[in-house]
Amino acid sequence: MPHRRVLVVDDEPDFQVTYVRLLGRQGLRAITTGSRHEGLALIEREALVLVISDLRLPDGDGLDVVRAARRAPTPVPTIVITGLGSEASRLAALSAGASAYLAKPFSAAAFTSLVAQTLASPGAGGWPPLGPGVGNGPRRPAV
Repeated sequence: MPHRRVLVVDDEPDFQVTYVRLLGRQGLRAITTGSRHEGLALIEREALVLVISDLRLPDGDGLDVVRAARRAPTPVPTIVITGLGSEASRLAALSAGASAYLAKPFSAAAFTSLVAQTLASPGAGGWPPLGPGVGNGPRRPAV
């Protein structure tokens, strides 16, 4: 069975390593990049089941990655992760089309649970966005 690919867009190498390890435990293959520009290119080139993007990237807004994943010929669910969690950024991420939002710091269990929940959601691998739940929906605070 081929690996299901997850694009991780985060400019912090330590987080990339952590995501690769945690996703691997779930039978997922992570493709990592630290730039918005490369993330956008990978969304066009790769068959992905999920995109995980930092909100702030050195070369632009992580929400551009979310929008690109949503506009893909087969829309890809996205999880936005940020170290600067706020209600405004959570609402902006969900408005851009993110399936879920997770604020740093978070536990490995919270991350893996959110990935599993996003991928198990009805629709194409978690699309459309989840309703109320961990890090999702309009009434739920960021995790």
